[in-house]
Amino acid sequence: MRKPVRHILFWKPYGVLSQFTDREGRPTLKDYIDVPDVYPVGRLDMDSEGLLLLTNDGLLKYRLLHPRYGHWRTYWAQVERIPDDEALRRLAEGVVIAGGYRTRPARVRRIEPPELPPRPVPIRYRKTVPTYWLEISIREGKNRQVRRMTAAVGHPTLRLVRVAIGPLRLDGLEPGHWRPLTPDEEAALYRLCRLKPPVDQ
Repeated sequence: MRKPVRHILFWKPYGVLSQFTDREGRPTLKDYIDVPDVYPVGRLDMDSEGLLLLTNDGLLKYRLLHPRYGHWRTYWAQVERIPDDEALRRLAEGVVIAGGYRTRPARVRRIEPPELPPRPVPIRYRKTVPTYWLEISIREGKNRQVRRMTAAVGHPTLRLVRVAIGPLRLDGLEPGHWRPLTPDEEAALYRLCRLKPPVDQ
């Protein structure tokens, strides 16, 4: 008998690894998620927060991670200083990050400070250096890419929260909590990946 396909959304807190085990005893997904046989699609760095999708559908995971099927991932980034129009233009058109890689075109806009729970470890605060919030959407997932992009234009990221993966949003979650996808969310996710939802037997 085929096991039901499961997909869950999780708000990964700051300081938690995007995996279920760690030899060093650091916090992992196992401390928050008790659903068997689901695995994260991609990852968020330990010092990043926000939306993480977990699934037990291997083909769906493959499509979501393969560059050929690139989908938008949206982040809220609190950066040092106030970016000018030129910095936003460079981020949107693509910048060269570590290793000489040029990022693909992105969507970038200024936003008001979002309503987010306080971070367990406050950001580095300097009285003489203002901070600003940007919304950045990218269609690729290089290691620490958003942080490297903002640093490349002179605005290091102090706090980073992923708020969307394709049609899936962080709305309705709190740090450390998870929920299953709704039927509409599941259907939208499979459409995004050009797949037919499996039929449980």
